[in-house]
Amino acid sequence: MAEGDNRSSNLLAVETASLEEQLQGWGEVMLMADKVLRWERAWFPPAIMGVVSLLFLIIYYLDPSVLSGVSCFVMFLCLADYLVPILAPRIFGSNKWTTEQQQRFHEICSNLVKTRRRAVGWWKRLFTLKEEKPKMYFMTMIISLAAVAWVGQQVHNLLLTYLIVTFVLLLPGLNQHGIILKYIGMAKREINKLLKQKEKKNE
Repeated sequence: MAEGDNRSSNLLAVETASLEEQLQGWGEVMLMADKVLRWERAWFPPAIMGVVSLLFLIIYYLDPSVLSGVSCFVMFLCLADYLVPILAPRIFGSNKWTTEQQQRFHEICSNLVKTRRRAVGWWKRLFTLKEEKPKMYFMTMIISLAAVAWVGQQVHNLLLTYLIVTFVLLLPGLNQHGIILKYIGMAKREINKLLKQKEKKNE
């Protein structure tokens, strides 16, 4: 067991180092984005919502086709991939890179690798469920996809995308400040109260 844990830790370290090397040109930008997403200042959450709202208002006003929207998005990514490594050192100053910043950059890359591993793990579990319990897999997929299709039918595509993007961008800050845990705890307490009331009625 310990040998497996050591192997997993070594593999995580190797993957993290590889990702750090790939994203080295994005270091300063990632650190700044990390500060914004973790709400290091009180005005960061409204700023995130304002920028996302402005972007979606522009998309709503221009009303591009799906193909045009995807093409513009990929073009923006290509431009960012080319320009950010060139401009970031000039804007932020690479000589100001400290040990603390390097440590935080390492933590960010490590978290990204762990997130990627979790996603791959869930994907593998899905296929394991398909092989071991095909009926449960079939029912789960049909019910989940039907629910998603129903939500997509009830809510406008652009509004739904806006809500998802806003939630994803606010999620790191919500986690950092313990807001999600707080409301999950409140929900658990309410569910426990309801269960206790039901048990008393049954008695």
